[in-house]
Amino acid sequence: MTFVATAPGSEAPPEVPRKVRSAPRGADRVFGLSLRAAGLTVLLIMGAIGLFLLYRGSGAVAEDGLKFLTTQDWQPDSHNFGIATVITGTLLIAAVAIIFAVPLATGVALYITEYAPRRLRRAMINTIDLMAAVPGVVYGLWGFYLLNQEAIPLTRWISSTFGWVPFLGISGANPNDPLESGTIYESSTFIAGTVVALMVMPTICAVMRESFFQAPVGEREAAYALGATRWGMVCSVVLPFGRGGMVGGTMLGLGRAMGETIVVYKIITPVFHIQPEILRSGTNSVAALIALQFEASSPFGLEALFAAGLSLFALTLIVNFGASAIIARSRSGQLSEA
Repeated sequence: MTFVATAPGSEAPPEVPRKVRSAPRGADRVFGLSLRAAGLTVLLIMGAIGLFLLYRGSGAVAEDGLKFLTTQDWQPDSHNFGIATVITGTLLIAAVAIIFAVPLATGVALYITEYAPRRLRRAMINTIDLMAAVPGVVYGLWGFYLLNQEAIPLTRWISSTFGWVPFLGISGANPNDPLESGTIYESSTFIAGTVVALMVMPTICAVMRESFFQAPVGEREAAYALGATRWGMVCSVVLPFGRGGMVGGTMLGLGRAMGETIVVYKIITPVFHIQPEILRSGTNSVAALIALQFEASSPFGLEALFAAGLSLFALTLIVNFGASAIIARSRSGQLSEA
């Protein structure tokens, strides 16, 4: 070992970190180029989809102008059409789905990461992941043939107990009348949102679960060392660390809920006026409108449907980009990127 003596009063030269460079090999270069090509391909495909929708729907938007955003009817052949009804219905169905899915996904994710035995944990993870693989038409048939009827007592009770809450009352209906027809409670925003909640819950749970798993072990042990219970550790360490994953997973689930097609199409009774009463029969969404009108539309009607699809595409992109930004800014997102 060599020591360099310095004169009294003189300062030692500053230490400069040595730059470490690795010479990429052929396989590394191919792998890096492949990843860049894959990422660029995804961006090109998304851009092409957006440009295609804009090209096919621009004529209808130019014809209708700003009325396209405020008109509730859908009669493109009479040049009286807009997305006010379907956008409102899409957001209401997605909101009901998120209200049900987020607490359920949070509880399941916390149980898997913090409480479940090791053997049960793997089985639950596989089961939750398999729920995401169930076709949407299966959920739609289940909701139409079973939940539509079985949920009538529940919707009656909600309407009679919480009818004073906005969106939960049904004007002109008496939920306490046993002779009143139950069809007024069928095919509603509430039923469609409940079924969609089961579809988006696995996606939300998966994001939350991975975020909770990444909570630092040192902070967990420090909480226990300070006398915290397991629930106290979860509240002080796991939940704050996974907040970004929770918000990001919720927004990803919201994006999928807004674009769900076959479930909403099978369950709802389509109406073309804004329906704020979520327990009343009748609602609509952009995806269900496209599925319902596509085959029987005129050429100009197809342009109007493409314009409606463009609005849903833009809304979904905004939600998903917001979710990505929130995840990247969270502690869990920064840890996963390191």
